[in-house]
Amino acid sequence: MRRRSRLNQTLQKKTRKTMILSIIGIIIVLFILFKFGISTLISFSLFLSGKGGDAGLNGNQNAINFVAAPVLNPLVPATNSASMIITGLSQKDTKIELFINSRKVDETDTEEDGSFRFEQDLRLGDNVISTRAVVRDKKSDLSNQYTVLYKKTAPKLDISNPSDGASFKKEDKSVEVKGQTDGGATVTVNGFFAVINDDNNFSYVLPLHDGDNEIKIVAEDSAGNRTEKTLKVNYSQ
Repeated sequence: MRRRSRLNQTLQKKTRKTMILSIIGIIIVLFILFKFGISTLISFSLFLSGKGGDAGLNGNQNAINFVAAPVLNPLVPATNSASMIITGLSQKDTKIELFINSRKVDETDTEEDGSFRFEQDLRLGDNVISTRAVVRDKKSDLSNQYTVLYKKTAPKLDISNPSDGASFKKEDKSVEVKGQTDGGATVTVNGFFAVINDDNNFSYVLPLHDGDNEIKIVAEDSAGNRTEKTLKVNYSQ
């Protein structure tokens, strides 16, 4: 009975260990799948089976059956600079093609660690950026893609209240700064964020101190373009 009990305990330990390893394996597979996509998962499987990596790249032509898609590093969603640095990761000894709005605009070779880098001029408006890996005559699927808005015009900033040089007395201890800007822009009044409604009208109630009050209003869009206006009002008790 004691021997049988020990065998049962050993069997239970082996079963528990197998279940834990299986769960860890499933977690790793799901992580690779959701993080990098199916193509990278297939490449990883080939590597584990001994068919991927350097052996596949340095072997004969028939050994290259699959080329994993590159992985682009995150890009800002908007910019006011015409030039952008685009980086990512792929296999070494691989040619990387760069596409913007479905058109090939450049190509480069990966470094020893598989990294690659482009310095590319953008067009005004949306730029949909992706890459593709090429090994000999084999091409990967397109990589993950990012859309970058290139915008260099400053946002609109129309101020309807108060007027420059206006005077306030007694009970008027504050002034409502109002106006309109472009959609997607933010507005600050003396460094404080104004409220913007669906019609892009902004407002902020600014307390006044005795004497001259300088009001600095700044509108800034997602690309970093800014429009600034400064006015002065006077308050006396």
